[in-house]
Amino acid sequence: MATGQLSISVALCTYNGASFIREQVRSICLQTRPPKEIVLSDDASSDGCVDIARAAVAECAAERPGHPVALRVLENAFALRVTKNFEQAVRACEGDLIALSDQDDVWVPDRLARMAAEFERRPDLLLLHTDARLVDDGRKDLGHSLFHALAVKPFELSWIHGGNAFDVFLRRNLVTGATAIFRQTLLDDAVPFPVEWLHDEWLAIVASAVGSVDVMEDPLIEYRQHASNQIGARRDSFVEKVRKALASRGDTHIKRAIKAELLLARLRKLGDRVSPATIEKLHSKIEHQHFRASLPESRIARCVPVFREAMTGRYEKFGRGVRGVVRDLFESV
Repeated sequence: MATGQLSISVALCTYNGASFIREQVRSICLQTRPPKEIVLSDDASSDGCVDIARAAVAECAAERPGHPVALRVLENAFALRVTKNFEQAVRACEGDLIALSDQDDVWVPDRLARMAAEFERRPDLLLLHTDARLVDDGRKDLGHSLFHALAVKPFELSWIHGGNAFDVFLRRNLVTGATAIFRQTLLDDAVPFPVEWLHDEWLAIVASAVGSVDVMEDPLIEYRQHASNQIGARRDSFVEKVRKALASRGDTHIKRAIKAELLLARLRKLGDRVSPATIEKLHSKIEHQHFRASLPESRIARCVPVFREAMTGRYEKFGRGVRGVVRDLFESV
C-alpha cells in the first residue's frame, strides 16, 4: 500500500447466495485497488455459498499473486437477519475504510480506487455513496439506474453535495448500502445498530448528523434485481402510487416515530458533537410522525388538521410533500 493510502475492508454479508457470490467476490478481489481484506459474515446459509466465496478468493490470488486479499469468515449458527449481520461484519473489519457489499452484485473495476481517493482528498468525509446500474439475474442492463428507481430529485443531490444530507435523510433514505463506503471511525457513534433501522439508512443518517456525507452520481456497481432480493429497487407505477395512497397506513407512522426517537436518543449521547439545530429538526420530525399516526378514521375529519399541518411545511421537510398530504387525506386507517 502506497504511503498515505487508506486501507480498505469489505464487509460482505451472505445468505444462500451460491448463485451469484463467485462473480461478486471476483469483482472485489480484482479491483484496480483491491481491499486488504474481505470480512464475510454468513447468516446460516445452507447452500455452500461460503465455500464458493473461499474458492473465488483463491482463484483471484492465483491470477494476481502480487495482490492477495485476505478472507475472514464469520458463520452464524442462527440467522441474525440483515441489520445485525452487517453490524457483525463491520465490527470485525480492520481497514480505515469499510465498503459494504451484498452477495449478488458486481463492482466496476475501479470502484474502490475512485471512492477511496475521495476520502484521501477530503479528510472530513465520513460516508460516500453512489448510483448503481440495475441489471437482471444474468447481468442484462435493465435500462435505468438505482437513482431513477428511487425517483431521486436534483435538489436532493444538490443538498447532499452542499452539506445538507441530514435534511435529505430526514425526508427519506437515499443511501443503498451496496453502494456505500465509510470511515471506520463512524462505528464509534453508530454501533450498536438498532434492529428497527436498516443498517445502511442508520449509518447514513448518523454520519450526516456528525460529519460530512456525499454522493458520487456515477453508477459504480451493477445492482442485480432478481426474485431472491432481500431488498430491491423498483420505481412505482402510477397505479401503484394510487393504490398506496388508498391503502391502510397500519403502524407505518408509529414505526417511523419510534425510529426517529431511537436516533434522537443516540445523538443526545454524542453531546455537543451534534448541533442544536439537528436535534431540533429531529424533534420536529417526531412530532410530525406522531401527528400522522393520530389522524382520525374519518376522512372528512382529517381535512382541517392535515391542511394545518401542511401549512407548517413539515410534510415537505419530512416526507414527499403533496404526496404525503394526499395519502393522509385518502388512505384508510
